[in-house]
Amino acid sequence: MDLTLLYRGPLSSCDYDCPYCPFAKRRDTPEQLRTDRDCLERFAGWAAGQSGDRLSVLFTPWGEGLVRSWYRRALTELSRLPHIARVAIQTNLSCRTDWLADADRGTLALWCTYHPGQTPYDRFLAKCRELTAEGVRFSVGVVGLPGHLEHARRLRADLPEQVYLWVNAAEGHLYDDAEARRWTDLDPLFPYSRHPHTSAGLPCRTGESVISVDGDGTVRRCHFVRAELGNLYDGSYREALRPRACPLAVCDCHIGYVHLETLPLYDVFAGGVLERIPARAPDRVPVPVAFGTSP
Repeated sequence: MDLTLLYRGPLSSCDYDCPYCPFAKRRDTPEQLRTDRDCLERFAGWAAGQSGDRLSVLFTPWGEGLVRSWYRRALTELSRLPHIARVAIQTNLSCRTDWLADADRGTLALWCTYHPGQTPYDRFLAKCRELTAEGVRFSVGVVGLPGHLEHARRLRADLPEQVYLWVNAAEGHLYDDAEARRWTDLDPLFPYSRHPHTSAGLPCRTGESVISVDGDGTVRRCHFVRAELGNLYDGSYREALRPRACPLAVCDCHIGYVHLETLPLYDVFAGGVLERIPARAPDRVPVPVAFGTSP
């Protein structure tokens, strides 16, 4: 079975204090960190033992995972297993990069976000250059706030051409057409993020070939639908896997709508869905998609 798993354990602490993030500068207690480590190690052990399946894993922690040794270790060890097609994580790239030398760079990838004001620009760019030199697959993105535009333009100019720069529409921010064009000049796929996608009743891969897993092993179709499908560790989720229509009115997060079958994003990101790397330099999105409708 080919299965994509989005894992989010109890970790909710971050070393940044972005004003648009509810987990900014939150600190987990030592006990909470031990619990997160135990949950992650249990999940990684389960994934390592599923040699009869072909797995792709994306870690989507609320906090910053790569400053914790157990996330770096899990990514490294999973990347070296033949039945793991891809293992990736969302990160602010504040950690060191030398640990990547032990990972299989053909399997591991990073989804990196630059947060202006949280780290010196030159430091972040240097980390990106280290990843490039080490042959690590990665994408880089920013939240599309007005104050971030010049930072994003500078980043696009300084990054290698082959590194995809994505832009996430800021939650609650309304973009007029002129502002949207400025962001689309940087990320031709920005129109997918600009407006929520109507999803109610539409076919989605989540719940069939894509699932969400929490620290206790509870399986849901995705992070945004709370109905449970079973548990990872007792195998009860397997009998629940089947084609499903989305029960929500809209889907407005990339890690959700990328799996909608009515959108062409599996073709756009072929080979790089988890790390948000397009198969080739992306073209501009047709206007109807920019307004949240399916092509």
